[in-house]
Amino acid sequence: MKKHAHRFVRNSLATVVAAFVCILAASLPSGPAQAQNSPQLIDVYSKWEAYTYSEDGQKVCYMGSQPTSAKGDYTQRGKIYVMVTHRPALKLLNEVSFITGYTYKSGSDVDLRIDSKKFKLFTHDDSAWAVNSEEDRKLVSAMKAGSTMVVVGYSSRGTKTTDTYSLSGFTAAYNAISKACNTKPVS
Repeated sequence: MKKHAHRFVRNSLATVVAAFVCILAASLPSGPAQAQNSPQLIDVYSKWEAYTYSEDGQKVCYMGSQPTSAKGDYTQRGKIYVMVTHRPALKLLNEVSFITGYTYKSGSDVDLRIDSKKFKLFTHDDSAWAVNSEEDRKLVSAMKAGSTMVVVGYSSRGTKTTDTYSLSGFTAAYNAISKACNTKPVS
């Protein structure tokens, strides 16, 4: 099972950053070391935002976005977003993760479509990921070339949701995090 440091909810990526900073602040001693762990905005690229921060003294770069449309027959749902993360010190690059705002149906998959390309993601709790790093690279490549991404999943109560993301700004944000973490971008 992949471990993710980004299992927090948000109204916007700025709120994610604020929540993350609060979590870090509560777990770290006060002083100069605390400031270096605060996520720093690289820039906003249309529908995507890019950030860096320090995790265990190592640089992490990530980008994220929220859906432009979230559909489903539900009365309440938490925050929804997608992230792409580079952790070069751990040799984890291009890690794509989805937070869905509800607990996925146990053992279910997520259907992901980027324009005409189709992918399957595995789920755990409120998150979905590609099965391995090669699939992450394929996802990032498709996201760079695509214009729209549609994510279909099922909650633990059987509710079908369809989240649509714009890929406008994806390539610029991806290039920014790759440059910030000194990693070779996927072509």
